[in-house]
Amino acid sequence: MRIIRVEHGGTSYYGILEDGLVFRLHQQPGHMEPIPLSEAKVLPLVTPSKVVCVGLNYKAHAEELGYPLPNMPSFFLKPPSSIIGNGEPIVLPSGMGRIEHEAELADSRAAKAALNDLLDGAKLPKMTPEEAEESLFGFTCANDVTAREVQKVDPLIGHCKSYDTFCPIGPWIETELEDINDLSIRCLVNGEVRQSANTGDMIFRPLDLLCFLSRVMTLMPGDVILTGTPPGISPIQADDVVQVSIEGIGTLSNPVEGPGPEEKILQ
Repeated sequence: MRIIRVEHGGTSYYGILEDGLVFRLHQQPGHMEPIPLSEAKVLPLVTPSKVVCVGLNYKAHAEELGYPLPNMPSFFLKPPSSIIGNGEPIVLPSGMGRIEHEAELADSRAAKAALNDLLDGAKLPKMTPEEAEESLFGFTCANDVTAREVQKVDPLIGHCKSYDTFCPIGPWIETELEDINDLSIRCLVNGEVRQSANTGDMIFRPLDLLCFLSRVMTLMPGDVILTGTPPGISPIQADDVVQVSIEGIGTLSNPVEGPGPEEKILQ
């Protein structure tokens, strides 16, 4: 089942996407007719309190950056203002030098709360692995866009990951995947494959990450977890089209706008 968030007739809501039609969730009597996806504005899937991003979760990616392998998950946060949806532009900030793509599998566990009327505001407490698996709702594609030259001078990471539009997520939440630990994941720039790997290459698996993070922080309704990027990160520039494709989910596609790397003024 594919879950999507749209705006239609001045109202935003979640729906089930099937054969190009959006069936609104929690329909009121007398409003059961689906709408064509072409008549709706597709919105970012979630409006989280935070985006939790796991770093260095693929061995080959850690090696390409020259970092040692972690013995426990390492993570950082991206602000909600960095989120955009499928088809929306990644806007490059002026003067920040090399900007790179990072294809990732996104855990939409917390999106389940948003779909269930925000679970009356329920928080997600510490979970055992069994509870994490039972509570899992689905997955989607994400792109952890990064200002790489900023990262080199700011080891705290936050700056280089936090620009507006630096967290594309979409195109929908897929709730029916047979094995999340065996999915091909690719990133293409202008049709050229830049990243190609399998989620089975992760150091820490998605359910283990969810369990670990729930013991560190309370996950609020709508929060998103990015599970790390495989090797092959490379620069993007204005007029590029970046696509993140994950087997069984679909393709997240975003054009790139703004100044190119040649305009950098980073000191």
